[in-house]
Amino acid sequence: MKLIVAGASGFVATEVIRQSLGMPKITSVIAVERRPVSTPLNPVQGADDSKLHSFILDDYGSYPGEVIKQFAGADACIWTVAITPSKSRGLDFGEVRRVCQDYTLAGLQAMFEAGGEGGSGVTPFCFMYMSGMVAERDQNKMSNGKDLAEADDAATYQGETENRVLAFAAEHNDAVEARVSKPGLITTLGQILKTVAAKYVISLPNVDVTKISAAMLYQVINGFEQEPLENDYLVRIGRQALRDAV
Repeated sequence: MKLIVAGASGFVATEVIRQSLGMPKITSVIAVERRPVSTPLNPVQGADDSKLHSFILDDYGSYPGEVIKQFAGADACIWTVAITPSKSRGLDFGEVRRVCQDYTLAGLQAMFEAGGEGGSGVTPFCFMYMSGMVAERDQNKMSNGKDLAEADDAATYQGETENRVLAFAAEHNDAVEARVSKPGLITTLGQILKTVAAKYVISLPNVDVTKISAAMLYQVINGFEQEPLENDYLVRIGRQALRDAV
């Protein structure tokens, strides 16, 4: 399997790469980021660093021909490029929309085009979009007294992006299969390092970074089982995948 990891230097993506280098079924990892990506620390048993191919992409919204060539023959992508709702406050929301939505859709389109009319060349191409539990797909619901369609927050844009990713897969259902990962708080060593939205810290469940990474890898390797991939499911599948890997 040839796997693309977008946003490859991020918290979750780094763990995805760390685990994938030790998985025999994954033969190549294309790490896409704006700067070089090196082999993660603390490699898993049996890790093969030669499988990692760091590819620098200056603009997640633009995919020139040489990038398309890198994507050719890929089986799957785990997309982690995003601005979380907690980090979106105070930012220009044109930029938030661009990162949360425009980049994702441009990347999906580029990966589809990489294999011509047949998508990636592997049918179907698996696209895993990592969103968040607070992302709202129903754009008619109210948020803080206003319609989500008018709300300037990352949860809105992520929810709309979920809809568009799934719609793209439905339109190209013989070539693309998509799922959305919707974790709560992502933790490590029992400590909350990243939150989906600070105001939801108390109420949101959590998932360890090793488990969500294992769960998403399990899904793209073995086939998607359900949609969306909610936090409880990610914890359960991730725990089982890590146990089986020992």
